[in-house]
Amino acid sequence: MMDFTIEKYRALLMALQKHSCFCIRHDVDLRPSYSLRVAQVESSMKMTSTYYFRTVPESYDENIIQQIVSLGHKAGYHYECLTTCHGDMEAAYKDFCNNLEKLRKVVPIDAACAHGSPRSPYDSQDLWKRYSYRELGITHESMIDTDFSQTLYLTDTGRRWDGWRVSVRDKVPQYQEEWIAKGLAFHSTDDIIRALNNPQHPIHQYKLLVNTHPQRWMPFGIRWIYEAVGQNLKNIVKRIIVCSKS
Repeated sequence: MMDFTIEKYRALLMALQKHSCFCIRHDVDLRPSYSLRVAQVESSMKMTSTYYFRTVPESYDENIIQQIVSLGHKAGYHYECLTTCHGDMEAAYKDFCNNLEKLRKVVPIDAACAHGSPRSPYDSQDLWKRYSYRELGITHESMIDTDFSQTLYLTDTGRRWDGWRVSVRDKVPQYQEEWIAKGLAFHSTDDIIRALNNPQHPIHQYKLLVNTHPQRWMPFGIRWIYEAVGQNLKNIVKRIIVCSKS
């Protein structure tokens, strides 16, 4: 079975159900209709997750946000304010507040997570070095509030599960070497499924935070091929960015 198909995602969900403690996060960067399809699959399996929406046109669709929440899922804010405001802290905070209010007029929002913006010199998480998201009613920032000493982070960034090699920000570098040493590095979805299906695998010693980008998961066809080729080209660019910063 091809990887990164909706059928493969269903197989991953079935394997995850064998784990004692996991949560699923989705970064809705593009094509929100694809997120709705993923949400429907999860709902059919009586599973729920959190969908983090950007407020740019390619991610933001109020009707789809409401439909996803109506299925029992949560919505969060996928912010990128320091990037869009070119590093201006005050403007970025105001932008965060305005976008949060916009989202809250559609559905309840108490979670946030920064968009990586790999081509930007700014990390939007730096906003919280000056301000407090808790004062805005955000109770959970996914990458800041997760205890990664106890939680293994699995993300499909780069359309692969070992995308930390080419990722600018969607990674946990302080724990990555420890995870690799323990056999907790995976390339394909099948690699993760095999680990989850093995009760003796060290993956079961950790809580799991699984992050996907739903625009990657679709039935095999022309769009699947386009996404695969396009992401491979993006990975080359991201690798150059990562190397230039090292």
